[in-house]
Amino acid sequence: MRINSIRQAGGVNSIENFARSWQRAAGFYEIAPVPRSYRYSQDEGDEHEDGQTEDEETPKQRTPNSQKSLLREQIEAQSRAGSKLPEVAVEDGSTDAGDHSIEPVHTRHGNRIPSMRGNDVFDVQPQASSPFAGSYGASYGTLSSRVNASSMEHAGRLFREQQAAGVQEPDKEREPMLVKRIEQEDGNFVNVVVGQSTLPQTIFNSVNVLIGVGLLSLPLGIKYAGWLLGMIFLFLSAIVTSYTARILAKCLDVDATLITFADLAYISFGSKARVATSLLFSIELIATCVALVVLFGDSLDALIPGWGVIEWKIVCGIILIPLSFVPLWALSFSSALGILCCLGLVIIVFVDGLIKPHAPGSLREPILDLLFPSDWYTLPISFGLLMSPWGGHSVFPNIYKDMRHPHKYTRGLNITYGFTYLLDLSMAVAGLLMFGDGVRDEITSNILLGSGYPRALNVCIVVFIAIIPLTKVPLNARPIISTLEIFSGLDARAVSSSSSLIGMSGFTRGILKCTIRILTIVVITIIAILVPAFDRIMGFLGSAMCFTICIILPLAFYLKIFGKEISMRERVLDWFLIAVCSVMAVVGTVWAFMPSKSIGGA
Repeated sequence: MRINSIRQAGGVNSIENFARSWQRAAGFYEIAPVPRSYRYSQDEGDEHEDGQTEDEETPKQRTPNSQKSLLREQIEAQSRAGSKLPEVAVEDGSTDAGDHSIEPVHTRHGNRIPSMRGNDVFDVQPQASSPFAGSYGASYGTLSSRVNASSMEHAGRLFREQQAAGVQEPDKEREPMLVKRIEQEDGNFVNVVVGQSTLPQTIFNSVNVLIGVGLLSLPLGIKYAGWLLGMIFLFLSAIVTSYTARILAKCLDVDATLITFADLAYISFGSKARVATSLLFSIELIATCVALVVLFGDSLDALIPGWGVIEWKIVCGIILIPLSFVPLWALSFSSALGILCCLGLVIIVFVDGLIKPHAPGSLREPILDLLFPSDWYTLPISFGLLMSPWGGHSVFPNIYKDMRHPHKYTRGLNITYGFTYLLDLSMAVAGLLMFGDGVRDEITSNILLGSGYPRALNVCIVVFIAIIPLTKVPLNARPIISTLEIFSGLDARAVSSSSSLIGMSGFTRGILKCTIRILTIVVITIIAILVPAFDRIMGFLGSAMCFTICIILPLAFYLKIFGKEISMRERVLDWFLIAVCSVMAVVGTVWAFMPSKSIGGA
């Protein structure tokens, strides 16, 4: 009883609610469209983030959109054009405690919705998102008067695909979406997906996405760019990615059916864009996992020399194999250690710099040079290294949709980016002041291979670095594993559509799933052995992935969806950013794969 009271203390920001928020956030990373499970919300007053209950919100706040849904409007437009779509009464057959107040909902569909129990529309698991998703946040505008014809067409096709998908087995690892029935201003009742995370929970999830091992290579990025250009670029990258994170929310708010990054890609540019987005996410997750394994091997070899970097990477792979079988809810708790470990690394770097009295490696005797790059040919590598800490836009749409009060999203972004920028700036400045031109691809390697530092702090560095890959790699590899299981028909949600596996025993199916998980970790480990340079991996992640996912694609979605509604000044700025970032992405990616001898031994 006492433990339960502690878990519940704090109201909506209790330990238990934070844990649930972490679990939902752990499932935000998706490659293939993942069916979601739902549960109905009790019809109760909302609760403030300080634990107090508030009165009903105003109708404007409780309406996901003042006008009809984009998808509904598209379907009705097709109906008026000649497609006769019968109205279907969708009744809730759930026995959940919160379902007794839900009355039948009338909505338009091309065919009667299949269901395992009754005709509940939420038994129809979507392929990209829920066609009835939405939130209570402030809307940035109505889409029906702004969106172009191709987006309308893609949205209508997305809706039909979602309904044709039928009922599939829900994902038991992920927290179900919370569903609530509300009345719009036009008198229609709609079911919406209600956000559950408070502002502190959202900030924590956002910081957990942004803060990672990329900060360890920031001193090298500043070295390649020089103090002046490096500081300017790091600041601008934070400003621009913060801006694109905001416009992602603006794009999501134009229609209640949009939840994920892939949804925006689909309604903007069609199904091929969704495939391309999934491919980008796959490459990003694989490269992230490879970088973590490389970091593990380099750090352990620096602390315990004599065994070899490759051997330590193999050890890391062996440890990761059993961790790949850990349930997602457990991994969500361990991922919280990532923030603590990164904070611990920054603190230790500063402490070591203050303890050592003389250069190199001392903050008390800093190395003040490199105002400009010592070799201008290394400048393109810095693009990716300084951009790599800002790769969180693939899940920002999910984070936004999971908010209890989406109108606080901008405030949450300001706090998240402010904290992350200060942490990244601190590590970049401290590392370069301590080691100057001698800084390595991982600032921790300089400390572990140097002298004059307490042995206990070196051990702490290695422990923190070891914890990060062992907690992050299984979590980042899970979407890859899930996608392979879905495509191979081994996932429970895809069995019904896979004729090749019909009749296969559960034991055989389990063996195949284990094989996929083991092979995934083996492939990641092999790539880490073949690509040993941590700075090149981070440079590739920043140049090829972060520029594309965090700047170019969000701006492209924004320009496509809103079109001429955007002011000329903002449109020119957006196109300028797309052009400049595209050039930097291409050049930085090419430089990341060039031999070190070709670029001055970088």
